[in-house]
Amino acid sequence: MKSRASLILLLSVLGVLFFAGVPSASEKAEEAALKASTKWLTLVDKGDYTKSWERAAGIFRDMVTKLEWQLKLDTYRTPLGKMSERKVKSKQYTKTLPNAPEGEYVVIQYETAFADKQTVTETVTSVLEKDGKWKVAGYYITFPGQESQPSEIKK
Repeated sequence: MKSRASLILLLSVLGVLFFAGVPSASEKAEEAALKASTKWLTLVDKGDYTKSWERAAGIFRDMVTKLEWQLKLDTYRTPLGKMSERKVKSKQYTKTLPNAPEGEYVVIQYETAFADKQTVTETVTSVLEKDGKWKVAGYYITFPGQESQPSEIKK
C-alpha cells in the first residue's frame, strides 16, 4: 500500500511539473507576436519606413497609406535619433480591441531610449493574420508627460 501511495504521489508531482512548464496558448501567441514586432521594429529603427509599411498587417495598410506612414515617422520617430535601448514593459494577448474586428491580438509596450537620451513608450499591436503569421497592426509612441494612448485600431 505504501508503495502504491508513493507512486501516486510521484505521478502527481511529475504531472504538476510537466504542466507548469508547458506555455499556454496565450503565452505562445505573446512570444510569436514579440518576435514579429521585434523584426518589424528593426526596420523602423533602420529608417526603412517603406519596408515596415509593406511588412505590416493588412489592417495597418488599410488605415494609412505608405506616404502617410513615411510622413508620420519622419515627423515623430526620425527626430528621436538612433535607438539605443529597448526593453519590454508588458505584453498582453487579447481577442478584442476597441474599434477593431474580432481576432487575435498582442499588445506589447516597450520602454525605449534614443540617442538624445529621451525615453519614450512604444506600443506595438500585432494581429494574427489569416495566413497564420503575426504582423504589426498598430504603432504608437508616447512621450514623457503625454497621456498614454490606447492601443486601438480604427477601421
